[in-house]
Amino acid sequence: MKNLFLIALFFSLNIFAQETKPTTYYFIRHAEKVQKSTNNNPDLTKKGKKRAVYWSEVFQHVNFDMIFSTNYKRTIATASPTAISKKLKIKLYDAKKLYSKDFKEKTRGKTILIVGHSNTTNAFANKVLGEEKYPQIDDSNNSNLYIVTVIDGKVSSVLLKIN
Repeated sequence: MKNLFLIALFFSLNIFAQETKPTTYYFIRHAEKVQKSTNNNPDLTKKGKKRAVYWSEVFQHVNFDMIFSTNYKRTIATASPTAISKKLKIKLYDAKKLYSKDFKEKTRGKTILIVGHSNTTNAFANKVLGEEKYPQIDDSNNSNLYIVTVIDGKVSSVLLKIN
């Protein structure tokens, strides 16, 4: 009986410890893409490739557990330098299913980079926040960094401009 009590106590403390560990989401939009293209899946421009490398430098001291991207060349190319530097594989997510119950559980207590688009990056951050705080990103803006943190069910955020 004593052992069962200790196991139950350990299990309860373990769950409590997991709940108090912060979950931090870093949201960025893909870097500059080729604009004059009939292709709906364009590559990054030279400037965009430089920005992707710059993001990896910005994130050099962030210990990501996971990196997510939509399945587009421009988002994957933006995430790649950071994924390579962190020795992480890029996981794909469906931009039509933002912050699902499964995604929330999979990322709980972790630090995550999510690369999206002008109309999904802010929307994803807003889903985590549970409010419409951030408007859609202007198509010329590739410098927003949204950091959303969840601690004990309390959510906070900050928007930084990284040029």
